[in-house]
Amino acid sequence: MTVGSGVLLVLLSLSGALRAHNGDLTARETCKVGFSEEDYTALISQNILEGEKVLKVKFSSCLGTKGTHYETDSMDFKVGADGTVFATRELQIPSEQVAFTVTAWDRQTAERWDAAVRLLVAQTSPTRSGHKKGKKSAALDPVQPPNDTLWPWPQHHSSSGLKRQKRDWVIPPINVPENSRGPFPQQLVRIRSDKDSDIPIRYSITGVGADQPPVEVFSIDSMSGRMYVTRPMDREERASYHLRAHAVDMNGNKVENPIDLYIYVIDMNDNRPEFLSQLYNGSVDEGSKPGTYVMTVTASDADDGTTANGMVRYRIVTQTPQSPSQNMFTINSETGDIVTVAAGLDREKVQQYTVIVQATDMEGNLNYGLSNTATAIITVTDVNDNPPEFTASTYAGEVPENRVETVVANLTVMDRDQPHSPNWNAVYRIISGDPSGHFTVRTDPVTNEGMVTVVKAVDYELNRAFMLTVMVSNQAPLASGIQMSFQSTAGVTISVMDINEAPYFPSNHKLIRLEEGVPTGTVLTTFSAVDPDRFMQQAVRYSKLSDPANWLHINATNGQISTAAILDRESLYVKNNVYEATFLAADNGIPPASGTGTLQIYLIDINDNAPELLPKEAQICEKPSLDTINITAADADVDPNIGPYVFELPFVPASVRKNWTITRLNGDYAQLSLRILYLEAGVYDVPIIVTDSGNPPLSNTSIIKVKVCPCDENGDCSTMGAVAAAGLGTGAIVAILICIVILLTMVLLFVVWMRRREKERHTKQLLIDPEDDVRDNILKYDEEGGGEEDQDYDLSQLQQPEAVEHVLSKAPGVRRVDERPVGAEPRYPARPAVPHPGDIGDFISEGLRAADNDPTAPPYDSLLVFDYEGSGSSAGSVSSLSSSSSGSQDYDYLNDWGPRFKKLADLYAGGEEE
Repeated sequence: MTVGSGVLLVLLSLSGALRAHNGDLTARETCKVGFSEEDYTALISQNILEGEKVLKVKFSSCLGTKGTHYETDSMDFKVGADGTVFATRELQIPSEQVAFTVTAWDRQTAERWDAAVRLLVAQTSPTRSGHKKGKKSAALDPVQPPNDTLWPWPQHHSSSGLKRQKRDWVIPPINVPENSRGPFPQQLVRIRSDKDSDIPIRYSITGVGADQPPVEVFSIDSMSGRMYVTRPMDREERASYHLRAHAVDMNGNKVENPIDLYIYVIDMNDNRPEFLSQLYNGSVDEGSKPGTYVMTVTASDADDGTTANGMVRYRIVTQTPQSPSQNMFTINSETGDIVTVAAGLDREKVQQYTVIVQATDMEGNLNYGLSNTATAIITVTDVNDNPPEFTASTYAGEVPENRVETVVANLTVMDRDQPHSPNWNAVYRIISGDPSGHFTVRTDPVTNEGMVTVVKAVDYELNRAFMLTVMVSNQAPLASGIQMSFQSTAGVTISVMDINEAPYFPSNHKLIRLEEGVPTGTVLTTFSAVDPDRFMQQAVRYSKLSDPANWLHINATNGQISTAAILDRESLYVKNNVYEATFLAADNGIPPASGTGTLQIYLIDINDNAPELLPKEAQICEKPSLDTINITAADADVDPNIGPYVFELPFVPASVRKNWTITRLNGDYAQLSLRILYLEAGVYDVPIIVTDSGNPPLSNTSIIKVKVCPCDENGDCSTMGAVAAAGLGTGAIVAILICIVILLTMVLLFVVWMRRREKERHTKQLLIDPEDDVRDNILKYDEEGGGEEDQDYDLSQLQQPEAVEHVLSKAPGVRRVDERPVGAEPRYPARPAVPHPGDIGDFISEGLRAADNDPTAPPYDSLLVFDYEGSGSSAGSVSSLSSSSSGSQDYDYLNDWGPRFKKLADLYAGGEEE
């Protein structure tokens, strides 16, 4: 193959790429089903490894690639699921090109599309005119021996000696198998320029894997141009590398244009298929036909999916249980879809299958492929293929009459479907025997039994028994082809028990109308009850249950009601003219039963109440003016026995008509005013006769108290006038005011005297200065001791002991003479032999502290003796001391003992001076 032909191959590839690009644009616009090109062309090396990719075809189904399958008519090349064409075995192609057909077909529609593929073989030793014999330029071949040399920068000269235009070759990719064992570095290829015979050239490579991470995967000898791989490759880590080769002179000047080197890592089968999950769960309805889809298991292989290393195939290893057949399911070896292959799935026999699925690469070759397994749990789901059936054909029960929400009978059924599912839950329906709807059948959610329940009371006198026909079904409809069983219907016989029913009043809340005030003993009505027990001979007796005003009487035998008192419509027991009483009707059955009835009496009003004058009190000025008193009347009766009213003054006494006058305003109101020019202030009882409009009319003489008082210029009663009107004269008012002033003065004087006395008591000085008062004082604390428990002590211990040897024999200090200590006696502070002015206070404080902390101290108050000397002390009596001492003793220290010893210090100091 000449250089010109090599350039032509590059142009053909570019033309094919342009056609593919235009085809992609058209597909995006119209989405035409088919290959992107009718024929594909690619350049390959003469030696091809197994699984090596050569090109990729593009097919569009407008619905994605799912469901599209590729085939070829060549045994040496296959097409992967993504359209990649790869070699199925290691090849050495003797000819210049290989041609075959790729077919794509749709699994669902079975349509097929074809495309032609031509693979052109690049020659490794093209003849180069104008160069020395023995030099050659070779395409990069991955299976060349390591001493092969690549001349990527060829130059050609014409026979006339003129230099032809320089053209770069298309360099095939370099294929490197992964997991190579070395030794490393391992030579891949040697790169040379035809100018290395003229000038020294340095070679270098750049790109990922050379000078970019991961660095130093590939290296090159800068002088010889030999390129090496430095370590084992891992296709799963990185599948390809793109490097650029550079040729410069010793000064770093570019000699040749950089060329691209593509290095592909050839996959090895070093990864097992891995399932996405070790446990898959699927389900299928019982009774499903063969071919029913169940579930899909999926395994992935990290190896190259376009080669056999990554092509996973599935198969079922075991099925548990093997009933009713050991091959109930099958799996699609390529997709992993599990489907049923046999009939006979029955949940009532086998509820779950465990299927072990194996995934193997190398297209399922068990001898060379790597395998892995997963577990598929297939649950057989229930369908309603078993109708519910009654366990008996007839059932019986009984119910008392007039009872509701009572369970009469329990209907038991059997259903072999899955419990507590719609296919198992029973639904009961009464199809005959209960036209009035007295019964219903409810389902027990736990046992699935039918509970025949009374929802409408039954009457023994009307129906003594019921014959029901009940049908049972499921919540879910029966599966196709399943018929109802004749045992899905049963009969239920229900007997009604007669019980003693209470008598009832047919016209309960009976209403009668009559006038109020009828005489006592008047028969009003007969309020009788009916006993529903027609088949029992029973007597009914009546009594009052509620008669608020005790106005009525009922005959105990026949229920006749008469008045026991006069009925008054104006009574508080009457509401809206209606008086209501309740009566009881009881039979003599066993047990006795009773019913109540209410009688309402509407009382018609009669004119039995005279009108009353309103208001009862009023006031008016003592001189006639526009000031008047408006009066009206109130009547307990109702229309027409009320207004219009007639107001008039009586003729006796005559002073009434002389001093007062009444003016009618309307039917209900009138005005009372003074007739004379002046009336002395005071309170006057004015009688007024009020007559209603009843038939016959009733009259009443009412008294209104009128206060007549002097008024100011505005016509209002003045304060003094109001008092005068109340009946007090001026003298009496003045006397009351004087008494009030005297009383206030006395109270004020008493308060002033008490404040002055309190002030004097606080400002009074003591005759003796408290600091100079050294006399003993008796203080009263009002303390009576600690109760009965505090009295249990020996009073003899408080007396002066006759023999104090046991006291004197001890060290000086505080002694307890009330109780002898049991343990070690506490050590009390001893008074120093020579007193010091500050020792006395310290001595007393230490003694008190020791006494408080003494564990032998009794729980009650006790007497402490400080340095008791007893009787007959050798020290003699204190009275023998003379106040006029010899002066040999210095008593100045008494001045340092504080103000309480100042008087004593003055006495002794004064004696010395005298």
